[in-house]
Amino acid sequence: MNSKKMILALVGTAVIALFFSFDLQRFLTLAALKANRQTLQDYYAAHKLVMVAGFMVIYIVQTALSLPGAAILSLAAGAIFGSIMGTVYANIAATIGATLAFLVTRYLLRDTVMNTFGSKLEGMNRELETQGFNYLLFLRLVPVFPFFLINLAAGLTRLPLRTFFIGTMLGIIPGGFVYVNAGASLATIDSLSGIASPRVLGSFALLGLFALIPALYNKIKIKKESR
Repeated sequence: MNSKKMILALVGTAVIALFFSFDLQRFLTLAALKANRQTLQDYYAAHKLVMVAGFMVIYIVQTALSLPGAAILSLAAGAIFGSIMGTVYANIAATIGATLAFLVTRYLLRDTVMNTFGSKLEGMNRELETQGFNYLLFLRLVPVFPFFLINLAAGLTRLPLRTFFIGTMLGIIPGGFVYVNAGASLATIDSLSGIASPRVLGSFALLGLFALIPALYNKIKIKKESR
């Protein structure tokens, strides 16, 4: 690993260590958000641009470094900015943060991974280059797959950056809106587990399956042509 990569890795590690050393996670809880909601709303009323910029920077850093608290930040977006604008701000910030995580992983680790497992990953990389958007959309829509793991895993492949960015931005809209919209009615929420009902999760899974249809169709078509 060259000096630039080493410095980048050390900076990221230091920020993560500081986050947990100062127990900053205590500010990213449902109880803390409820206790400070009025203060946050009052500050937003007086300093709109500063509040929006500050919120997005925090969300970007949290996502880029795969820190805990994404669900609380989405709820906060709804509680402070409302359902529509909260979804817009949260979506943009989460997409930028995910893209940064994708790029850092690709910059730091991809060469090592490809040198070690390149031949085994070649088939998957060819598939991602041609049908990557559909696969990524499926992963983003189906809530079974951890958000941060998708960011890191995608960075180790040859998935095009543009495909990752667009697929992420579109794929996280439904789930993001559910949490942001819930945050707009923060007083009615008692736990994070009750926000996404089985019916909602099932709808996301169905959307994910629809996203896979073009990729599956192309695979079947290619197999038939090869025969």
